[in-house]
Amino acid sequence: MIDHTSLLNSGAVLKKYKRGEFLFREGSIARYYYQVHQGEIKMNNYNQEGKEYIQGIFTKEKSFGEPPLFADFKYPANAEAIVDSEVWQLPKEKFLKLLEENPDIHHKFTSTLALRLYYKAIMVSEISTQEPEHRILRILDYFKKNSNPNTLESNTYKVELTRQQLADLTGLRVETVIRSIKKLEQKGELFIKDRKVYR
Repeated sequence: MIDHTSLLNSGAVLKKYKRGEFLFREGSIARYYYQVHQGEIKMNNYNQEGKEYIQGIFTKEKSFGEPPLFADFKYPANAEAIVDSEVWQLPKEKFLKLLEENPDIHHKFTSTLALRLYYKAIMVSEISTQEPEHRILRILDYFKKNSNPNTLESNTYKVELTRQQLADLTGLRVETVIRSIKKLEQKGELFIKDRKVYR
């Protein structure tokens, strides 16, 4: 998202997080801009029964948790490392100054936030009204569209998400995800090789 030189010049620090470690928790005050350098971070919530709902998964060069930096509200979700990760951390004031002084970065950033809002709106509609197979294809197509083009083999996207993560992203049970993936494979919408899903 923001190039490393600009981050460093603005005072960003590269921090390491172990798998399962929280970067921030739901309800805490937003003080930093975060951008993944290496690894994977998920933003999630847990309901009263302890079931996890994943808001999003962020990989290399992706940023997360920015809206509270602009509107001064508390984090609506947790941020947790899925694997050992390295994340750029830039204080809020320095981040806002960086955007102010770099209109091109600001524009790119605004476009990214708009795409995320679009994704959220689509997913709310999907989860409340659509069949499991349709929900899964939507989420896979979203990740395919937003993946690094260099990772695509002949326009085929390798899904790095686990069946459990797909369930947590779509509000489905993991058993339903497994059954739906098999049906989608039979319909030719995706294929499975060495237990990995390809779209």
